Amino acid sequence: MKKHPLLTIVALAFLGSTAVFASDVIEDAMKNYHKAPKGTDPTCKKVGAGTATTEDLANLLKSYQAMCGEAPPKGEKDAWVKKCQALIAAIKKVQAKDASGVEDYKKAVNCKACHTDHKPD
Repeated sequence: MKKHPLLTIVALAFLGSTAVFASDVIEDAMKNYHKAPKGTDPTCKKVGAGTATTEDLANLLKSYQAMCGEAPPKGEKDAWVKKCQALIAAIKKVQAKDASGVEDYKKAVNCKACHTDHKPD
């Protein structure tokens, strides 16, 4: 059987790029919605305060849905999906003007719980 080193290199490059893409989805969500320039509230804080716009909520929902479809950088996939689904459900409640939505979001957006289980070292 003849080995094809070029094919191996291309396959490894592809696998490496998909791993980077998965983390880019998560990094983009954190950068765009969980952090903000000094003096500006991040979107996640606006949701908790009840001041997020319709557009903020729609963009945040899309971001959480994309994250949910990715493999976690570390930890169990089931735990990752459960945390993401809690965020998604809470945002949908906020969008629907459900009174429990903001409180559900505050519980679901527990940074430490997610980072402890899923953030790479």
